[in-house]
Amino acid sequence: MITVDPALAACPVPFQETDRVLLGHGSGGQLSAALVTGVLLPALGTAAPSGPLEDAAVVPVAGVDIVVSTDAFVVSPLFFPGGDIGRLAVHGTVNDLAMRAATPVALALAYVVEEGFPLADLRRVAASAGDAARAAGVAVVSGDTKVVGRGAADGLYLVSTGIGQRLPGAAPSAAAVEPGDAVLLSGPIGRHGTAILSVREGLGFDSDITSDTRPLHRLVAAMIAAGGAGVHALRDPTRGGLASALNEIAAASGVPVEIDESKLPVPPPVAAACEILGLDPAHVANEGCLVAFVAPQQAEAVLAAMRGLPEGADAVRIGTVAGGGGEPGRVTVRTAVGSRRVLDMLVGEQLPRIC
Repeated sequence: MITVDPALAACPVPFQETDRVLLGHGSGGQLSAALVTGVLLPALGTAAPSGPLEDAAVVPVAGVDIVVSTDAFVVSPLFFPGGDIGRLAVHGTVNDLAMRAATPVALALAYVVEEGFPLADLRRVAASAGDAARAAGVAVVSGDTKVVGRGAADGLYLVSTGIGQRLPGAAPSAAAVEPGDAVLLSGPIGRHGTAILSVREGLGFDSDITSDTRPLHRLVAAMIAAGGAGVHALRDPTRGGLASALNEIAAASGVPVEIDESKLPVPPPVAAACEILGLDPAHVANEGCLVAFVAPQQAEAVLAAMRGLPEGADAVRIGTVAGGGGEPGRVTVRTAVGSRRVLDMLVGEQLPRIC
């Protein structure tokens, strides 16, 4: 007879392999956090981060706050409704800088190209990246090109590094959220992830759903102008979606966050696709929206400023940082019927190769 330890039988956490890298380690969820804190940071001499893990680092240089971010883009497919890997690389890096309230100053872009990749597609990607950089008002000042053997790069990978200068009077951080803060969302969620999945799997949603990829630094500048230091935290909910972004900020600040499910803007085609596929829109990646935690005194002014720009025309308040009674670091959702459920970040990978 086989017996099972009751403690193991009752454990709700899936088994996590520890001696191999999994796709889930790139999800932006719990496995990603474990990889960074358990493997990468210790190798750099940082067993525990001195502060929250942010989208970009602030580096003081001669009295000026310089903001730096780097990112690798491995999206599959390379071309998708509403964008491509070139545009995505520029927007993703610009937005990481913007989440620390920085205006982009310069980008570096490296291409890792597989032998046999069509030159026409490479020209198309390069032109798209150039157009996106010019539209964002940032120059690509440096870069690199590497060619690897067939089968070693799945066509094309891009690595982008951005440098920006932080706006005066702004210091948003995942650790700066306070009780009473309003939680603002700049627009609909779930479009990028479902657009990618539709094309990748041939599901046919691409006629109704396009990626939301776009730069957000001008939106952030308007928010800072309206709310100043009252804009406590900013995050673009890419890998892991809105759920991961909210959980990361709640954990870094040690506050309970409550979201009103009825306020979440989910486009009907996205909602339909997620229902068919069994996905939660809050876990689906985005590339053109942001979530902000703003002091209550400045919340309405910031929300009005957001709605004054195309990037924030559909901005809405979706929740509040609880003043007490909630569990610190926990994100809960108030449902349409008045009940509450926990909104956790993903353990593994829901949609791999999404950015």
